[in-house]
Amino acid sequence: MLKTRVITALLMMAVLLPSLFWLPQAAWAWLVAAFIGVAGWEWGGLLGWAEARRRLLGLVVALICVGLASLDPLAIGAGATFAPGAPWVFALYGLSTAFWCLLMPFWLRHKWALTGVSGLLVGGLLLFPTWLAMVQLRAVSPLVLLAVFAIVWMADIAAYFAGRRFGRHKLAPSISPGKTREGAYGALLGVALYGLLLRQTAFPDLLPLPWWLLLLPALTAISIIGDLFESLLKRQAGIKDSSHVLPGHGGVLDRIDSLTSTLPVVAFVWLCFLSVAA
Repeated sequence: MLKTRVITALLMMAVLLPSLFWLPQAAWAWLVAAFIGVAGWEWGGLLGWAEARRRLLGLVVALICVGLASLDPLAIGAGATFAPGAPWVFALYGLSTAFWCLLMPFWLRHKWALTGVSGLLVGGLLLFPTWLAMVQLRAVSPLVLLAVFAIVWMADIAAYFAGRRFGRHKLAPSISPGKTREGAYGALLGVALYGLLLRQTAFPDLLPLPWWLLLLPALTAISIIGDLFESLLKRQAGIKDSSHVLPGHGGVLDRIDSLTSTLPVVAFVWLCFLSVAA
């Protein structure tokens, strides 16, 4: 299993890194659309749909992403200029941020189930803002997008090792029995150290220091919430992984569960600062 995980991870990085740094912006938007389309197919599995409907959902999700990129290339940085602050972009990020920051604590507490149209709406709030953030933040700089990825990776790694070494108290035993409060504290510490180092070395002028000190723990908490949400949905659906398209890692949703919550919030904060600065 470990060998399979390592091989799959190396193959994913072999695709991600060259694409991230060398693909034209429009091609990157299409590539991410295909990736999110697979996640849409997996979302149909969480809804309990039959295979034919799942495939249709994945195709529709990918086509909507491609359609948005084609209708407003300036918003994704694929035109002559980069104009990221279109009203529909703010609306999409705003709804996503409200969902994760305001609604999600109640969702996890009451353990609501996905049903009918609400399941499709929630899926849209997860998938489309994630696609858009991956495209827009890459248009700012591939290093910016990679740095946000690394925040989530650092949270996962620090939580894992802190939980294994110090874990005593369960964080959400009815949702994800393996997660501990000590692991969450480790994630907060790990992300804080990484984020401050990042500000000192790579992005000293990106945000004022007080905002970094507020944003880093908030992003850590949102990252953990995204992970818990997918764990809840899989538990309700009676499955261990969202799919098996990534051997040793499960599915696409298993790999981006924390990114679906973190990336849109980062992009929303970034756009808000752009608006204030303008």
